[in-house]
Amino acid sequence: MSEKKPLVITKEDEIFPLYPRLPILTSLQAGWRGFSFGYMCQPASAFPEVCTPRWHSLGIFTHGERVIYAERKMDGRRHRDAVCGGDIVITPVNIGHGASWEAEGDFILLGIEPQIVARAVDAADAEQIELVPYFATPDPLVYQIGLALKSILENNPSGSRLYAETMVNALSVHLMQHYSTRKLILKAYKGLPRRQLQQVIDYIHAHLDQNLGLAELAALIPMSPHYFSQLFKKSTGMTPHKYVIHCRVERAKELLLKGEMAIAEIARLVGFASQSHLNFQFKRLLGVTPKTIQQR
Repeated sequence: MSEKKPLVITKEDEIFPLYPRLPILTSLQAGWRGFSFGYMCQPASAFPEVCTPRWHSLGIFTHGERVIYAERKMDGRRHRDAVCGGDIVITPVNIGHGASWEAEGDFILLGIEPQIVARAVDAADAEQIELVPYFATPDPLVYQIGLALKSILENNPSGSRLYAETMVNALSVHLMQHYSTRKLILKAYKGLPRRQLQQVIDYIHAHLDQNLGLAELAALIPMSPHYFSQLFKKSTGMTPHKYVIHCRVERAKELLLKGEMAIAEIARLVGFASQSHLNFQFKRLLGVTPKTIQQR
């Protein structure tokens, strides 16, 4: 008798009902494009074997130093994992993966569309690079990226797109360099030409009120998100995400000094998700609150 075929998943929200508990946090309403995020805490249980033609899937375990044993089947192979916080599991697109585990634990599920990974760099062979299935293995960088995505979703979900795309771009390059069928060779660049840099800066200033994305900014050049991020930082001293935050704070300061609008309205006009988020970034960058500036 042949083994049962993996369940095929094609929609983001199809995966969550297969677990005993619904996720604590997801990116379903955050406007992220090409990748998805779920954070959950699950009791000892089993998960049916699934596969998806849409995403490379990463499990990022966040339950601390405690060991949780799991019986895992991936790509037809079986393995007993001893999973600690900081470990990751990689399931490439179209690869079957099922598991059962012996104790409650929390973890992140991250799905990235293959084209997002391939477009991260300017490389002719990027689309031919295939990710390799990995049972539980420690990876501090992937772990920190997972926590960073969790934090931005908790604190600023509606304004998280540029930061999230920056993190996923860095993750994509890391996956191609360390978990693929062949090592990716990265190019070295010195910086953006002045005309291209000014083009991007003008676009940012003209669209501060919008939820800007890294791929959107890189497409202005055009250039891959990875190299665009590197060259933008070399040219300005800041990542695109930090530069946009800086511009929003400066624009808010100008409007506050005019004294013609409420702080909440200014926050909306410059692209912050809320007045509290404006307050946080204002105090972090300028050392004072918006109200202090408004009263001058």
